[in-house]
Amino acid sequence: MNRSTGLILIGIILASALVVRLNVVHAAPKATSKAKTETKPEAIKQPNVLWIISEDMGPELSCYGTPQVQTPYLDALASVGMRFTRAFTVTPVCSTSRSSFMTGMYAMTIGAHNHRSHRNDGFELPNGVRLLTHWLQDHKYFTANIVHLTDDPKEKFYRGTGKTDWNFKVTRKPYDSNKWSDLKKNQPFYAQINFPETHRGGAWNNAHKFIKKTADPAKVKLPPYYPDHPVARKDWAQYLNAVMALDKKVGFVLKQLVADGLAHNTVIIFFGDHGRAMVRGKQWPYDSGLHVPLIIFWPTGLPAPEGYEAGTVSDRLVASIDLMATTMDIVGLDKPRVMEGNILFGPNADAPRKYVFGGRDRGDETVDRIRTVRDKRYRYIRNFYPDRPFLQINRYKEYQYPVIPLMRYLNEKGKLTDVQARLLAPTRPKEELYDLDKDPYEINNLVESAEHQNDLKRLRGDLEDWLVEIDDKGRFPEDPKIIEAWKKNMMKNYDARIKTRTQQLRKEFEQGGSK
Repeated sequence: MNRSTGLILIGIILASALVVRLNVVHAAPKATSKAKTETKPEAIKQPNVLWIISEDMGPELSCYGTPQVQTPYLDALASVGMRFTRAFTVTPVCSTSRSSFMTGMYAMTIGAHNHRSHRNDGFELPNGVRLLTHWLQDHKYFTANIVHLTDDPKEKFYRGTGKTDWNFKVTRKPYDSNKWSDLKKNQPFYAQINFPETHRGGAWNNAHKFIKKTADPAKVKLPPYYPDHPVARKDWAQYLNAVMALDKKVGFVLKQLVADGLAHNTVIIFFGDHGRAMVRGKQWPYDSGLHVPLIIFWPTGLPAPEGYEAGTVSDRLVASIDLMATTMDIVGLDKPRVMEGNILFGPNADAPRKYVFGGRDRGDETVDRIRTVRDKRYRYIRNFYPDRPFLQINRYKEYQYPVIPLMRYLNEKGKLTDVQARLLAPTRPKEELYDLDKDPYEINNLVESAEHQNDLKRLRGDLEDWLVEIDDKGRFPEDPKIIEAWKKNMMKNYDARIKTRTQQLRKEFEQGGSK
């Protein structure tokens, strides 16, 4: 999609004065409201804020240059919004990442760093740390986590999940509603919609049924650490199909904003909750697991803050925890003193980040601890368990990711390249350093490179300082009973299914992935 087409489309969707001079080319999805045009705006007092969150999705949109994917609605939003090319989550898995961006804090700071932890032990947030929605509710904002986008009880596609997935106890109702129809009559509002298409499961598996043109597996671009095999290509193509199905749902939401008269005073923030659900993506703190799309749209009915430039692309470093701080500032709340997120725009904006930090800890039954720091060019990684294999057993991924058993199979046959085979090595390096400008797939570890020693020492020191600054709770091991319980639960839920699926997949592998 070229820029003119994007502007045309966003004009249809958002009825923005910025683009009304252009002609109609693309049609938006049909809205559920009977209104055919945007309702006449009322006097604007406080802005509404809408977060649209994609699950397990990297920046694989056509506006980010990804081949074989068409995302006209998000491309259009980006064309008149502000698109960020260096936005990163704090962690590469759902619960820890969401615990971070919904509090404006690093998961490692608040003790929410282990995946799906503290579900039944009464663990609460530290003093001074609260959910975004609790701050907003006290500021007289209506809050919603949208499940029902329409009033049709039979509607199965145009809906959100209502996902929360926090690693702490919430003692107060976090949202006032789960219905889109409640928003117009309850302004100002903060709402979020979580879309599951790019999270492996039923929505992923059926995504291709909801789009007109699917990705061609033969033409997708695979990372070099993936084997060039029909199974890998098919899996990647379905991921792109899921992205396209999600984009269709975003278009529906944008059209509904117009139909309900909300487009003129609603700030839209679209982002992913962490990187793609692929090998070396989700649960791995490389760019592939932490890099997410971020598009912010400021409506023409509101004065744009300093630092926001419509229709531009920014390469500034952004952490997902910055979105909470920014949202609080948008609605007129002071950023809490302890908050680690930064404000992006306006008179209260923090200085641009020099670094973004992240890491991972236990994921399901898989115990790990990795910490990382990235500037605009380099990523440094510290592996605290270098004696463990990169592909430690994680039954969820062994079952859900066909490329993992494919790589194990090809490795047995000696058919992996050196780059691919590293993922199955029995150990890992203690430290990793990558030049993202020259090596975007983070393949060439520069830790031993003489010319990169200054950058290595600088980033190593910055990471050490950060670990002290946040009082990283990951240094304390979890109770072994918790880990054993996870192991038993995952064995019970997955072992038999993995055995059956592996047998099926191996037949497919032997046939060259023709099924």
